[in-house]
Amino acid sequence: MAHRTRIKICGLTREADVEDAVAAGADAIGLVLYAKSPRHVDAARAGVLARRLPPFVSPVLLFVNATQAEIDAGLQMVPNALLQFHGDETPEQCVAAGRPYLRAARMAPGVDLLDLASRHPGAVGLLLDAHVEGYGGGGKAFDWSLIPANVPCPVVLSGGLNPASVIDGVLRVRPWAVDVSSGVESAKGVKDAALMRRFCEAVREADSRQT
Repeated sequence: MAHRTRIKICGLTREADVEDAVAAGADAIGLVLYAKSPRHVDAARAGVLARRLPPFVSPVLLFVNATQAEIDAGLQMVPNALLQFHGDETPEQCVAAGRPYLRAARMAPGVDLLDLASRHPGAVGLLLDAHVEGYGGGGKAFDWSLIPANVPCPVVLSGGLNPASVIDGVLRVRPWAVDVSSGVESAKGVKDAALMRRFCEAVREADSRQT
């Protein structure tokens, strides 16, 4: 039976976008608690948006070099969240929150994913994004050939995906999940319902082609 690639839509800021993402078929939504991001929401706003989610659609809180107090504030508002660490956090800092977490890797030649995975045995997966100025959300793809075949934990493919490119990404990388943000937007932080639907349909089409 073909693997069902999970879908995370990240950087949501509006209630309507949360509802449209769920209707499109998203398995998870990402809420960015990083003040320098154009998709930033604070902890209270993240809580409001997360409460729009039905059962079995997961909220993910994205942090970049956050303090423990900032992480605790996010978890107080969204206690069932999966955490995503996108900065320079140490394994100890990632584990300290006491919640399941994804470790983001900014992919570039020389990045050793196997070493990163070995240093984060507590991570539920590695999210692979392009290496851009700042942290994530750059809408840039990276060279998928940099991904080794034997990564010992689930891989979440990110970085520049959109409805046109995600089929190739799923078929070539065969990730556990895909993550999209700018590729389904009409403006930064404003999602497009039709693009989200087309993205999810493209992932399902890619799954149907896998043997």
